[in-house]
Amino acid sequence: MPTTATLNAAPKACPEPVDVVIIPRTGDIGGFMVERALPSRQKRMIGPFVFWDQMGPGEFLTGQGIDVRPHPHIGLSTVTYLFDGTLDHRDSLGTHMTILPGELNLMTAGSGIVHSERTGPTDRAKPSRLYGIQSWLAQPKTLEGSAPAFKHYGSSDLPTMNAEGIEAKVILGEAFGLKSPVETDWETLYADITLAPGAVLPLPRETEERAVYIVRGKAEIAGTIYPSGQMISLRPGADVSVKALGDVHLMLLGGAAMDGPRYIWWNFVGSSMDRIRDAAERWQAQSFAKVPGDEEEFIPLPDIKTLDRVKA
Repeated sequence: MPTTATLNAAPKACPEPVDVVIIPRTGDIGGFMVERALPSRQKRMIGPFVFWDQMGPGEFLTGQGIDVRPHPHIGLSTVTYLFDGTLDHRDSLGTHMTILPGELNLMTAGSGIVHSERTGPTDRAKPSRLYGIQSWLAQPKTLEGSAPAFKHYGSSDLPTMNAEGIEAKVILGEAFGLKSPVETDWETLYADITLAPGAVLPLPRETEERAVYIVRGKAEIAGTIYPSGQMISLRPGADVSVKALGDVHLMLLGGAAMDGPRYIWWNFVGSSMDRIRDAAERWQAQSFAKVPGDEEEFIPLPDIKTLDRVKA
């Protein structure tokens, strides 16, 4: 989804295993408010995760919905995962996919792709809800110029566990003895986890960079209590467990450290500003491919002069 990178973080003391605590800031996508945790001033990336939005929970009246008009991406993969509601995805490859709760949309931009995301006609015909996470994974330098692609995985395609008050679904990577079937460009970890009151979850320490995002409830980490709506970035190699203080819903994210810093400008991610400038000029010239079935509208390029202020 389109955005200008908004930077945010919580300047507070952290217990030893905790690196940074990030307090998301509010943004707007297509008339819908989101809570944006990445990138932040103190943490630009966590593994390949270079962008993180919590969408909702929000409600729409009959006839209303989200409308993210066609817009381009390069150098990233969008990861869309819903807890509630639906989204209609269309892209310049000709894909048209309605994503449901518990499912995964993985769109890889490579050298360039255009997509739109809208509330579909079925949901617009009645009051509806939208709640979920959309994140971006930076692509490795060797794949920034690769061909775009799209893959969809149903909820039953993603492995789950349920034991001792812990329910987990591994969306990307390996954890808790489970391995996702989803292929990624870079070593990545992503899991959807719910904890019953009092449950204790040891986090896998093999992943180089890790963070916990608390969707709902309060959790204790290293003797400190964290409420919902915070992202807790953990120090590499630290033994860390999460204890649920009541019902808790969290997302575990991370992966290997990326192969260098990334520039972010508007919807573009790249290891060099030359790639981003080239994409901006292509979008301004409208030389990207169109989105079949959503060809009438598009999001205009922001002021291209602001490219000169971007830092990795």
